Amino acid sequence: MTINELGAVLGKLYHNAPKGEAVAMIHVFGIKYATQIKLSKFNKKEIAKAAKIPESFGTEISKGVKLSQYVSVKENL
Repeated sequence: MTINELGAVLGKLYHNAPKGEAVAMIHVFGIKYATQIKLSKFNKKEIAKAAKIPESFGTEISKGVKLSQYVSVKENL
């Protein structure tokens, strides 16, 4: 995936998140796209910037990627 594709997916999840669930949606993104994120040459802050969210949320993306070893996302997301 390109940086723009990753950013678009993350931005959509973040901006369409139910009230109070935006950070959880960043974690969901990290879990669901962990393989693509790991294989990309982009760091997490670059992905957050491409999603037009604060770069500091790169840390939350990293948390989701780490969680991907232990959990999976329900299909309806």
